Amino acid sequence: MEILGKIKLIGEVKTFGDNGFRKRELVVTTEEQYPQHILIEFVQNNCELLDNYSLGQTVRVGINIRGREWESPDQGTKYFNSIQGWRIESLDDQVMDSPPADLPMEPDTSSPADDLTEDDLPF
Repeated sequence: MEILGKIKLIGEVKTFGDNGFRKRELVVTTEEQYPQHILIEFVQNNCELLDNYSLGQTVRVGINIRGREWESPDQGTKYFNSIQGWRIESLDDQVMDSPPADLPMEPDTSSPADDLTEDDLPF
């Protein structure tokens, strides 16, 4: 899966426990009618993937959705989700030299009704 958007926040690398588990957080704001601020975690060796990125950059992030179950002594079973990043690439560097071949060069001004005959009318 992928998420596209602008970088809103790049966190510092945090280390947890005696085993040296490392995590770094990235927040990407999607560019749609109702923008979403998506928190993505980069763990272990993937933390360094964020070193060359900065706020405001438009990126594509490869993600995996992770889920886990936890037994609470007083509230029963609880479930948690996280989004983990494993790849990131800048979209600001990509310049389109020409439009894709499958897109028309000029807008189509004809109406679908122009091609209808009397036998094609739905009534």
